[in-house]
Amino acid sequence: MNNHQMQALSGKELNYIADSIANEDMLIKMCAAAVQISTHPQITQEVTRHIQVHEQHMDKLRDALKQHQPLAPGQTQ
Repeated sequence: MNNHQMQALSGKELNYIADSIANEDMLIKMCAAAVQISTHPQITQEVTRHIQVHEQHMDKLRDALKQHQPLAPGQTQ
């Protein structure tokens, strides 16, 4: 097998990615709630930066799933 060929993700790996996406989503929501109640501009700025970081993480996880989607076994109807 060529070193550059991807293998299909296992069920365990898919579950890990799904859990990671859910965790990133939860962190984004928690940070957004903190921004809403914060009265300190520096805290608001820093927490907003964290939202952007978690959104980047979520995008990378979704991209990983999209890259592996063609390798997933077809579903039967």
